[in-house]
Amino acid sequence: MDPHQRRSLIESARTIVVKVGTNVLAREDDTLNTDRIHELAAQIHRIRETGRQVVVVSSGAVAAGMGILGLKQRPDDLPHLQAAAASGQARVIRHYNEALQQFGRHAAQILVTANDFRHRGRYLNIRNTIHTLFEYGVVPVINENDTVSIDEIKFGDNDRLAAMVTNLLHDPLLVILSVVDGLYDGDPGSPETKVIPLVEEWNNDLLQLASTTHSTRGMGGMRSKLEAVSMATSVGESVIIANGTDAAILDRIIAGEEVGTLFLARDITVPAWKRWIGYTIEPKGRFHLDDGAVRAIKGQGRSLLAAGMTRVEGRFEVGEVVALIDPHGREFARGLTNYNAADASSIAGKRTSEIKAVLGDVPYEEVVHRDNLVVTR
Repeated sequence: MDPHQRRSLIESARTIVVKVGTNVLAREDDTLNTDRIHELAAQIHRIRETGRQVVVVSSGAVAAGMGILGLKQRPDDLPHLQAAAASGQARVIRHYNEALQQFGRHAAQILVTANDFRHRGRYLNIRNTIHTLFEYGVVPVINENDTVSIDEIKFGDNDRLAAMVTNLLHDPLLVILSVVDGLYDGDPGSPETKVIPLVEEWNNDLLQLASTTHSTRGMGGMRSKLEAVSMATSVGESVIIANGTDAAILDRIIAGEEVGTLFLARDITVPAWKRWIGYTIEPKGRFHLDDGAVRAIKGQGRSLLAAGMTRVEGRFEVGEVVALIDPHGREFARGLTNYNAADASSIAGKRTSEIKAVLGDVPYEEVVHRDNLVVTR
């Protein structure tokens, strides 16, 4: 990709989602780096001056809470982590707001949990709130509700959260800020290793370039970021991973400079409804399919019929999300099931004409209708 093409891609983004990692906002003593927030705020203001919207997905609550509570090191048990997060969240949003106020702007806090994205109504409410804040020129600052969400503190899910937020928006670019310069082509500690400037097409082999270790303060790492990249690029959104300790990193990205690693979006348009099905909700069950059913769904755009199912796993009700699994044990699609777990198990492998004899009637010919199905692999 030549510099002109890169600039064109950046210029086409109307909303910039900036994910700020814990390590970017934490000082050496693990307390909150308020200077970094002011640097980010100044750059966000300059992006807004170009006519674009900005959403911030920010960590840092635990680091801020440590300073308030006088903790000398990050807690390693859940109750104390939640106490630090509860204490620090107000300080984080206060610093973002004060930093933006220097430019006549304001920050608005949005705290969410995974359940808010799994519930269709709440999911739409988050999107509506973000767009309404845009009307008033306010910068949404989003974080997982650490005080009640065990998974975020335990597993460090803000990378995934940022990808899910990006799915809500029009013409977005996701920028993931970490303390590394991008995705390296080998061991980051080796002097021969270089940053990969461009990934034109997502490949699961890229996950092998991620270290299996977590980050030093957050609980994520490069693998978490790459999984977020996979989510975003799969539905037609580009992503940049770059070094947030660079005081001008967002300016450089918006200027089209070759910084960080740019992951290009798939040339595909996925409707918002299918984004929610395929990339937001964790499946409640698994339908194992034969080769014929996999080919019909992937190659011919067909619905899933009972005859193509070989086995059913999980506990779920009608209308919940299930994963579709190929004969090699790999998930390749997700969809909303027309049958609960017990009935789906009873009709697995049956022709449509045989369903009535098993269940007494045929509520649906399709176990998962194509309109409620998205191929994810």
